[in-house]
Amino acid sequence: MCKKDRETAKNDSLKVINPEASSSKGASSATGTLYAIGVGPGDPELITLKASKILGSIKYLFAATSKGEKESLALKIAMPHVKNGPEIIPLMFPMVRDKEALEKAWNEAAKKVCEPLFKGMDAAFVTLGDPSTYSTFTYLHRKLKAMAPGLKVEIIPGITSFQAAAARLQVPLAEAEESLAVVSGAKGSREIRQILPYCDNLVIMKAYRHYGEIVRCLEEMGLAQKTMAVRRVGLEGESVTTRLKEWDGQKPSYFTLLLTKKGKREKKLHDS
Repeated sequence: MCKKDRETAKNDSLKVINPEASSSKGASSATGTLYAIGVGPGDPELITLKASKILGSIKYLFAATSKGEKESLALKIAMPHVKNGPEIIPLMFPMVRDKEALEKAWNEAAKKVCEPLFKGMDAAFVTLGDPSTYSTFTYLHRKLKAMAPGLKVEIIPGITSFQAAAARLQVPLAEAEESLAVVSGAKGSREIRQILPYCDNLVIMKAYRHYGEIVRCLEEMGLAQKTMAVRRVGLEGESVTTRLKEWDGQKPSYFTLLLTKKGKREKKLHDS
């Protein structure tokens, strides 16, 4: 399929929903509301009161899952707050980098989400952490806005994994005039090297894939002793270490992050 054909197919897939979403009164007056709910890092008790209230009344509940995932972790965290037996609808997202496969998955997911909304029913989509921070909801929201610009969407913030990790470690993320940067380690250490000179403290998310490379980068920059690694914060199997090399070579956990404190006010974390 040539590029032009791919674009045509992509546009046609969006047009399927647009006529329903653009009534004379506007989609916002005819559809239900989609609530994007951040369920936090793992502990169901960290879900906000507003999120809990919505989960207790919703009739349709969407959760992202992948082929190798037995159940949605976000859904598992949310379930203690779910009442009245809503229809639970899994949205399958492949763990691949193939843009065409991902586009197809996002389009199909957006169509599924729109079905109850176009019937005037409210629905919720649950996501780990916060919906605005490295969340699958970002991609779904983009598709929904393209398919039905007038849809009512409300984002309910959640506690991020790095906030929970800082609380677990009893280490401030930033204080006084310190700056804080949050970066992805998914592509290795290059961006980390570029950003570190310009911030006081650094959170490295998605550190699992290139953990060894990132640790070596921190050692070269003299920051390994000012860094703590946390994996599966708030979940079963949670662990913390200041001896970063201990985890190098181990089976990586997807839920691995690093917190580097090089601010003027912070001593070596080993001494705290």
